Amino acid sequence: MANWFLLGLGIALEVAGTVCMKLADGFRDWRAAALMYLLYGLSLTTLTIAFRRLDIGVAYAVWSGVGLSAIALIGIIWFREPATPARVLFLLFILIGLLGLRLAAPAPEPKIP
Repeated sequence: MANWFLLGLGIALEVAGTVCMKLADGFRDWRAAALMYLLYGLSLTTLTIAFRRLDIGVAYAVWSGVGLSAIALIGIIWFREPATPARVLFLLFILIGLLGLRLAAPAPEPKIP
């Protein structure tokens, strides 16, 4: 369970780093750019640790898909990007695909003491 927490933390850090990338405005704001690098580094660190126990295919798909969906929603809500029906539909497809990958993952083998 701790690995899924680390994965979630990594997603949150990656999303925050991507928002900082937008706020850096092409490196015009050096503070936002520096924070972006820090957040991405921490995100990849938590992802690397989570990979110790999680299947790489499922974990990376969740990390990228949830991060992508969160950034798209932040873009729509905070940066006032258009929320077209097609955009919303394809975001739902991404989330459905992630759920399918998670449900299709094999059950972990029981640990024998």
